Amino acid sequence: MSVDPLLQLLSQKARYSHTEIADILQLDKKLVSKKVAAWEDDGTILGYHAVINGEHSGDTSVSAFIEVKLTPERGGGFDRLAMRIARFEQVEACYLASGGYDLMVTVKGPSLREVAHFVSEKLSTIDGVLSTATHFRLKAYKEHGFLFEQEEPEGRLVVSP
Repeated sequence: MSVDPLLQLLSQKARYSHTEIADILQLDKKLVSKKVAAWEDDGTILGYHAVINGEHSGDTSVSAFIEVKLTPERGGGFDRLAMRIARFEQVEACYLASGGYDLMVTVKGPSLREVAHFVSEKLSTIDGVLSTATHFRLKAYKEHGFLFEQEEPEGRLVVSP
């Protein structure tokens, strides 16, 4: 099933007015307004946000990607534990993943020490959490489909013998 063109457009730029969307997609403005309101009501659209370049805004917070191995629960699998982890205010995203771990959790905090404290004192102590592996984000190149402005290297790299 493909994504509705209206949803796709909103995911690329949520600041379009309903009139602009109607013009772009050649739809009636009232239909656009009605569909967006229905999606907001039924939880299809959960919210809107801006993608911020932390280097430009002065954001000095620290982000980490945490691999979490869990013991699945009888009758519930990973869902109850994943939702418990997702509810922490430090958690920005939480995904069930394939591979060598069960959850990929994105965490944000004011400092490396605060993120480490969250992992060691809150996340790792939950019954059912077997292990964690924390990877700190060093630099963003692309986020939510937006490239952060980076200078492209000019020409080819110099090769030395």
